[in-house]
Amino acid sequence: MTTPTRRHALAAIAAAAFALLGAPAAQAQVKYPEKPVTFIVPFAAGSATDQLARALGQSITEQTKQAVVVENKAGASGMMAAQSAARAPADGYTVLITTNTTHAANEHLYKKLSYDPVKDFAPVTGLAKGGQVLVVRADSPYRSVAELLAQAKKAPGKLSFGSGSSSSRVAGEMFKQLSGTEILHVPYKSNPQAVTDLLGGQIDLMITDTATGVPQVKAGKLRALGYSTTKRSRLLPEVPTIAEAGVKGYDMGYWFAAYVPAATPQPVVARLNELLGQAVKSAAAKTFFESSGAEAWTSTPQELAKFQAEETQKWGRVIKAAGIEAE
Repeated sequence: MTTPTRRHALAAIAAAAFALLGAPAAQAQVKYPEKPVTFIVPFAAGSATDQLARALGQSITEQTKQAVVVENKAGASGMMAAQSAARAPADGYTVLITTNTTHAANEHLYKKLSYDPVKDFAPVTGLAKGGQVLVVRADSPYRSVAELLAQAKKAPGKLSFGSGSSSSRVAGEMFKQLSGTEILHVPYKSNPQAVTDLLGGQIDLMITDTATGVPQVKAGKLRALGYSTTKRSRLLPEVPTIAEAGVKGYDMGYWFAAYVPAATPQPVVARLNELLGQAVKSAAAKTFFESSGAEAWTSTPQELAKFQAEETQKWGRVIKAAGIEAE
């Protein structure tokens, strides 16, 4: 539940973003960037967030002739990366390319965070939205969600699912809750690491972002049983949604967004918003969207602040309903 203090903080962020929108156009034309920019990514190389960050970085380099360095800080559900970005100089040269994991879910999953997802950051823009895919090994005996659930109910706690992000974790927990099954959770630092163990037989299934899971499905190494949102993926049109496959009411997506340290000057935030808005339309980003199944989504800082507040409440409700206790 959002506390009065958090509501006030959210209002302050939204007000700051609104003020940015009213800034004179000339003010936004700052000399930025004049040196390399660092994108901090909370997940490992190869993850969906990493792939998107590198595509956006390539575009910004083409636009500005300045290098963009992608720094992966995987682990602790993105907390290390978020803390590092929050403590960086507030000059626009450190940008957190992140997801709902750090900025909507973590405060409900952990009793104590090393950063404040509202007070420590200035929102820049949304970047993309996507869904996840329920996968098992290609040689798994389970060929449908129904078969998987039958085994889970026959032997409670014997099957295991991996996750390397809060989106993946909560998707798995929601699957358990709505299907009335008990499946053991195995945490990982990133989804690609969980996929590696899935391929190796250490876990039985996972619900992962399409950027990580679909290539393995296309390569014949994993079998897709269901898609996590209410609409089928254009990459796997033959795969039913998890709700269609028998888990009524199932719907769990994810999103990407960009943030900078809270005290970053508004003209710099405006320039970053402009650069990232163009980057999302770049050829490199389009290649990512086509391969991952995610869809481009941009916003003003004000819109992102409002969206984040709404998502924080939504994820709180989902996590509580799934019976996940804060660690």
